[in-house]
Amino acid sequence: MDNSICQVYEDEIQSLEEEIKLLAEKYEDSQQESTFFSDEEILMSIKSFQRESEGHESLSDLITQLESLETDLSFLKKFTGIQFTSHFKEIVEKTTNRTVRKHRLSGNCYSLSFQLEFQLLEMQNKENVSAVVTDLGIIMESGEDSDMSKFVSSTEEHGNLLRFFRSLSSYAEWYEHRRCTFLHFKGKYPDIVTLPEGLLGDYIVLRNPKHSGFELMIVWKIHIDEEGRTTPVLDLLTKVPEQVLEQKMATIENAPTCFRSMLLLFGIETALENLIKVVGLEK
Repeated sequence: MDNSICQVYEDEIQSLEEEIKLLAEKYEDSQQESTFFSDEEILMSIKSFQRESEGHESLSDLITQLESLETDLSFLKKFTGIQFTSHFKEIVEKTTNRTVRKHRLSGNCYSLSFQLEFQLLEMQNKENVSAVVTDLGIIMESGEDSDMSKFVSSTEEHGNLLRFFRSLSSYAEWYEHRRCTFLHFKGKYPDIVTLPEGLLGDYIVLRNPKHSGFELMIVWKIHIDEEGRTTPVLDLLTKVPEQVLEQKMATIENAPTCFRSMLLLFGIETALENLIKVVGLEK
């Protein structure tokens, strides 16, 4: 569900709740004052209240709508990983057919946090209401990822919130998958796998403690282009002692190519585990 649609529903519910509260207060006042009026005046007051109440939904209907929206938001979180932690809005400008609202949002998508600030220009005519995002600013905590920085700049320029959240979900899912994969293999092969930059880094190093000087570095980048298309990119780098390199030059040079072939045949997890097992061999 588009975040802007959720916000429209939330705004409508808040408006209706305020109207119901106002009508309830009026009703309580009329009840308290009823002893001071004649039967005819009381009857006229009741009819007036009924006219004001016509067209408004009951509180139970609003509660049902609210529960439905909460269900949709829960599904959105499970499906996309996106969870909003705070939201602030204020009206910057309001005329008969034009409203400008300023929004500030913060939240998480899996293990990545983000902050948004933008203005929403709403134009209303007799037939419909249109909304345009302007002055979009995005802050992402994704390290020094140049691809993500370019994507954020492109999104800010075009004011495309839908593309941002759709691409963020895909990128963060791969980001979380990489983190969990590194954590899994570090726990399973603690003597072989090292994480020089921790779980949030983009590479791991494989070393056999019985063969000093020999190590493999697996680099796992997450590429995202300016259109928001996300692709995992893995590669293998080798560090081999000179005497071994002289004896097995061809094998070492072909290692990255063989690793990419394993990725295509077996997938990321199986290819990594097979490589870790090879590094851990006694000979």
